[in-house]
Amino acid sequence: MKKVFLAIDLGATSGRGIIGFLQNKKLETIEINRFPNDFVQDEDHFFWNIYMLYAEILKSIELTIKQGYEIQSIGIDTWGVDFVWLDKKGDFCGLPYAYRDNLTIGMMHQFSKEVMEDERLYGHTGIQLMEINSIYQIYAQTKTHKVSFENVQSILFIPDALAYILTGKVSVEYTIASTSALLDPYKRNWDKKLIQKMGIPQNIFPPIMQPGEFKGNLSRQVAAFINVKPFPVVSVASHDTASAVAAIPAFGNEWAFLSLGTWSLMGIEVIEPIIDQQTFEDSFTNEGGVNGTIRFLKNITGFWLLEQCIDCWEKEGESISYDQLVKEASQVPPFLRYIDVDEPLFSAGGDMLRKMAGYFIQTKQTVPITKGEWARCIFESLAMKYRLTLEKLVHHAPFPIQKIHAIGGGTKNTLLCQLAANATGLPIIAGPAEATATGNILLQAYALQELGSYEEIREISRNTHQTKTYIPEDGLVWNEAYEQYKHICGTK
Repeated sequence: MKKVFLAIDLGATSGRGIIGFLQNKKLETIEINRFPNDFVQDEDHFFWNIYMLYAEILKSIELTIKQGYEIQSIGIDTWGVDFVWLDKKGDFCGLPYAYRDNLTIGMMHQFSKEVMEDERLYGHTGIQLMEINSIYQIYAQTKTHKVSFENVQSILFIPDALAYILTGKVSVEYTIASTSALLDPYKRNWDKKLIQKMGIPQNIFPPIMQPGEFKGNLSRQVAAFINVKPFPVVSVASHDTASAVAAIPAFGNEWAFLSLGTWSLMGIEVIEPIIDQQTFEDSFTNEGGVNGTIRFLKNITGFWLLEQCIDCWEKEGESISYDQLVKEASQVPPFLRYIDVDEPLFSAGGDMLRKMAGYFIQTKQTVPITKGEWARCIFESLAMKYRLTLEKLVHHAPFPIQKIHAIGGGTKNTLLCQLAANATGLPIIAGPAEATATGNILLQAYALQELGSYEEIREISRNTHQTKTYIPEDGLVWNEAYEQYKHICGTK
């Protein structure tokens, strides 16, 4: 029976169970389970169905065993910021709020007035100020009496909560906790002064574990329920981007990363946080990485816009092929119109076509007619946003940036990758598309001592994955178009 590692990779729109094993210094992977993930709506609020996610994890385990594999360990990674409250009886205090819920609207401003002003908060945490951050979610739930700390034992972020159901052990992993804006980025631990100023009990914040440690074994109850022998649950880099960055097949450090998914994230890997007045004004964030690193990056809205447009078309009864959309977009003339993908209007769900049409009218641009035109606009606007972000990133980086490693499912979009190379003027090295699952599995292998160092993780990734390099084209034309983009979108 072949021994494998099981990675549970949960995104904001879908989840997967992927098994992997090492062979001849390469990683072999097989997708075992794929399932949708979406908000659960209750009246005016959106939640995550964490029990459905748990059921899919159990299903992934059962499918792995049925196919004749022996599971050595399991690791869970998810999106950031969202969390569950664990009560003093050891039960969850209801479903966790989803980060796109409207509960935090206006809470950043209120927090700044009542608790700590924006610039000082950034100085404490080094985290980009966004309404979705855990700190604002906690503040909003406190203000609206959605939580009573008298009944709370612990805060658990989504991957920690799922690991808790599997093991019965309470713990929080570093990279996921770092997205909360509640950590001291220098000490890599909870910011006790900030937590005290918020009036939150210190004892509800569990000790922080590093990637590559063990959360515990599958509990006897869970193991008996699905008829398996208990095996370790590993604390991987449980923020999905942290696992993905760990698996970038790179040499040296003179590169930036660009994660392409529902969110786009552009940044660099550094040893110490970069926190000053300019990084605050430029809205860069300092999140935890593996091996003591910091992921200095900026969050950018990614394929969320196109996903929402597709949702609108499908509600009208149309069948949408993503590959066909990309093909149609590639045939549309360039530079017809632009949007600021981070326009706050677009952050919530709803009729995205109507919202974007209003933006085009407001900025005196024509409204797209064909689906290809909608997609082309989104792709070009993303590429322009990457350039804008890169210009600021270069200013802050302690080393020259010579190339960009693009990772995630969006690397399959050859049009966007070429547009990004054209816009930024740097080579885009695309791949692997499965960077997060790769990082998850290889961190499990490291924890079980099948790999001897973090450097071996990238070596295995280089041996395993083929990449494609996109060389910048039409530099002068793109320079002119970039100036037009900045004029229309009002970006600085």
